[in-house]
Amino acid sequence: MPETVAVIGASPKPERYSNKAVRLLRDYGHTVLPVNPAQAEIEGLAVTRSIDALPRHVDTVTVYVGPEHSGALQPALLALRPGRVIFNPGAENPALERALREAGIRVEEACTLVLLRTGQF
Repeated sequence: MPETVAVIGASPKPERYSNKAVRLLRDYGHTVLPVNPAQAEIEGLAVTRSIDALPRHVDTVTVYVGPEHSGALQPALLALRPGRVIFNPGAENPALERALREAGIRVEEACTLVLLRTGQF
């Protein structure tokens, strides 16, 4: 079933995994919401500059920023209350993951691209 997916740290650079995720999520029929404060458009999609500006209904958030940046996202992620948050390789943040779990938000440490390609998304 298609989901609304926010890609935190989406990049306009085609070689970056976050860009590949934007494209593959769209290919699989999901509604993709790229999030990046420094971009206006990625892969033809309007970019949301912050989590706070996302629509209130987001099924999945997939994180492509490191813990040095993601820790500051905790209040916005808790307010958004997505169904789950995926921490891609290199984006793991144990303290943020613990806070999300304690709030009842499902957390996964996984590669979004692999989840999509193997039917586990």
